[in-house]
Amino acid sequence: MSGLVVVGVDGSASSLAAVEVAAREARLRGAGLRVVHAVVWPATHVPLGRSAPGPPEDGPQNEVDRLVAEAVERARTGAPDVDVRHVVVTGEPLTVLEAQSRGAELVVVGSRGMGGFVGLLVGSTAVHLAAHGRCPVLVVRDRPRDDGPILLGVDGSAAGQKAVDFAFAEAALRSAPLAALHAWTTWNAPMPAPQDPSMPYANPPGALAQAEERLLHEALAGRQERFPGVAVEYRVVHGGTREALIDASRSAQLLVVGARGRGGFAGLLMGSVSQALLHHAHCPVAIVRGAEEGH
Repeated sequence: MSGLVVVGVDGSASSLAAVEVAAREARLRGAGLRVVHAVVWPATHVPLGRSAPGPPEDGPQNEVDRLVAEAVERARTGAPDVDVRHVVVTGEPLTVLEAQSRGAELVVVGSRGMGGFVGLLVGSTAVHLAAHGRCPVLVVRDRPRDDGPILLGVDGSAAGQKAVDFAFAEAALRSAPLAALHAWTTWNAPMPAPQDPSMPYANPPGALAQAEERLLHEALAGRQERFPGVAVEYRVVHGGTREALIDASRSAQLLVVGARGRGGFAGLLMGSVSQALLHHAHCPVAIVRGAEEGH
């Protein structure tokens, strides 16, 4: 744990909402908060201060100062006991925030920024960070809830174990219950082996459902001993993973998933389920990359 939460700001309403969430996360962790604004100055030699004909408050530098000051004030108002600092970095937001994630334990961004195109549900910065960030990335969607469980999407993959750890830690920090959801269909569920090896590879009715129940419990094994105060609800749903998690997110305060799951293709940095959740979930979404997913 680095003791640092990073939040990206660009002056948009979405980024200010992210600041409030980031301040809360920093307070819960006893960590510092770094407000980061990335700026690409014009290529031409334009003065950063006001231009001669304009009023004193005009100019790119003054605009940057205003939006950063507003974000810092929002953070300090929401969490006055948190050490809030800010930095303005020259560079593309995608590159700057990815670099900032190297020294952070969590990066928080809004789902949409100032540069978003009309019709897009999630900005390019959020999607890029979820795929490339060096630490968990929390994308703030809609208005966060203070109640409800931490919702964890479980697929039983090795890549998802980091997400399981993160979800339990978040539930403990927030004193919230954890709802672990595993969705399956006959198309994505592995056929369990027969109990008697001499028998043909066939199973009685209900064997698949029982195997998926075991998968969910095995994926969470050992966490209750480490987090005894977290109440866990096990949910096994027969249906599509995306639909099940999006629907369950309506009553959750946070949704946690891995970046790539059991069905991911080699070389892809983020799976289709994770991308769908970034676009359609009804609560903030935390994307946690597995240790084996090389940076």
